[in-house]
Amino acid sequence: MTARVGVVTFPGSLDDTDAMRAIRIAGAEPVALWHDDHDLKGVDAVVLPGGFSYGDYLRCGAIARFAPIMTELIPAARSGALPVLGICNGFQILCESHLLPGALTRNSSLRFITRDQYLRVESTATAWTNRYTPGEEILVVLKSGEGAYVADDATLDELERTGRVVVRYAGAAPNGSRRDIAGITNEHGNVVGLMPHPEHAVEALTGPSVDGLGFFTSVLAHLADGSPVAGATATAGG
Repeated sequence: MTARVGVVTFPGSLDDTDAMRAIRIAGAEPVALWHDDHDLKGVDAVVLPGGFSYGDYLRCGAIARFAPIMTELIPAARSGALPVLGICNGFQILCESHLLPGALTRNSSLRFITRDQYLRVESTATAWTNRYTPGEEILVVLKSGEGAYVADDATLDELERTGRVVVRYAGAAPNGSRRDIAGITNEHGNVVGLMPHPEHAVEALTGPSVDGLGFFTSVLAHLADGSPVAGATATAGG
């Protein structure tokens, strides 16, 4: 049976159709989910896409966290049962929802950054990265104004100790993210948030590479396997 992966559209979402295309290219059925519905439509996994949900009023992701669809998503994700990928604004929403620790703040340059960006895969023990190898460098797209990942030292140390840093910027972080962190996971390994956009790197015609496709084929492999993720322990090291 073909896996069904939902993509939530909030007012201001920009990359929902790109995420749906990436899901289709990976071999799954994309399912449109609407922010104002209390219905996940029985999907097997969910992507929270990039954009400017609710106009980024208050803080990026702060209003989206209270959307009706999130009242269904949050407990399912927190239980470890539902794989969820938050990309850019989706990462911000996951942090605002306390599904992931820390926050995303203004880029250190105070400028919007748009560039092709190399990332180093740190953990492959998540539902969204099991098709990569630890230490692999991938080329995807970065485009954000509030993409600097921050957290207190104790939280950062815990993320490092438990292997929950999923991807880092190769070289110095272009946005001031602490410890060059580009993406993290929760303790179960089913929820992953990252600031760069893998959905823009899934076909050679339109992206800088096809390296981003691994995020989407990884979740399909995870769903086909049917077993829970082992937790974020397979890492490339600091």
